Amino acid sequence: RPMAALQPVLLSGGSGTRLWPHSRGDRPKQFIALTDERTMFQLTLNRIDGITGSASPIIVANAAHADLMRDQGVPDMTIILEPCARNTAPAIALAALAAENPKHVMLVMASDHVIADVPAFHAAIERARPFAADGWLMTLGIEPDSPETGYGYIALGDALGAGVQKVDRFVEKPDLARATAMLAEGGHVWNASIFLFSARAFLDALAIHQPNMLAAARRAMAEAARDGNIIRPSEDAFAASPSDSIDYAVMERADKVACAPVSMGWSDVGSWDALHALAIKDASGNALHGASYAIEASGCLIRTDGPSVTVVGAQDLIVIATADEVLILPRGRSQDVRKAVAA
Repeated sequence: RPMAALQPVLLSGGSGTRLWPHSRGDRPKQFIALTDERTMFQLTLNRIDGITGSASPIIVANAAHADLMRDQGVPDMTIILEPCARNTAPAIALAALAAENPKHVMLVMASDHVIADVPAFHAAIERARPFAADGWLMTLGIEPDSPETGYGYIALGDALGAGVQKVDRFVEKPDLARATAMLAEGGHVWNASIFLFSARAFLDALAIHQPNMLAAARRAMAEAARDGNIIRPSEDAFAASPSDSIDYAVMERADKVACAPVSMGWSDVGSWDALHALAIKDASGNALHGASYAIEASGCLIRTDGPSVTVVGAQDLIVIATADEVLILPRGRSQDVRKAVAA
């Protein structure tokens, strides 16, 4: 079959509080330069370059981030500004309704992930693309290298083709024992929440499994305000949509779901511990950013956008400083940032 055109869709509605205090609701992590001089959003955009037959992306973003979006270099792209947060499935529905051709394959991805091996990413897309054009709901699964408990897993089934397998089931974030068992068993991959499917296939799946969500998205787009490339869906209509992730709303319910496993140096950079693992470190394992210094210290992550920060004689600390906040906690407990945010 002729190659279906690819319609990239970038989801940029997250609040990013897991990387507080650098990342906050008014400036989430996709708009911060964490692993490069470019922001996470800009790196995601650059990753699309080189994909054959790729159209200009559709971006679904929080309406509160409209000004931040303009600073990312997206003047000619379709930008859908969500009037309220309703999770990923309704956000993708808006993009599917905005797509120029319902037969085009949508490449749906978060705007704040790291992918180190871009050629491997592109190769996985090309493996999945013909199946998506044939009506399959495709996802990319990350081949695990550790018993990670912070990710959901996908149990793989029968092969559909080279490097593509049916999905047997989705597995919730496991405890360490279960994650270790799945790693030893094989046939399980991390759920990276990167999807390929036609707009038509996704909307058809919503019509079956989430008709109220589809109706709300259709009404929100029908009543949207439009200003050039900016689309502002109706707040009243969109707020009426059920709030659910694409995994729960569609992928776990549909029949024609498949996965392309890939190893591509992926991370969702979901914690300060994850950033320490990705960062360039000195001989003592310290990752330093800004005016930060480590003296007789080891294994620390020290980042500052504000005052100079010096750590002396400590091991395995996370120290994050901004102009108005300082966060200090042991490495390995970065998920406890939520306690600081709550306080």
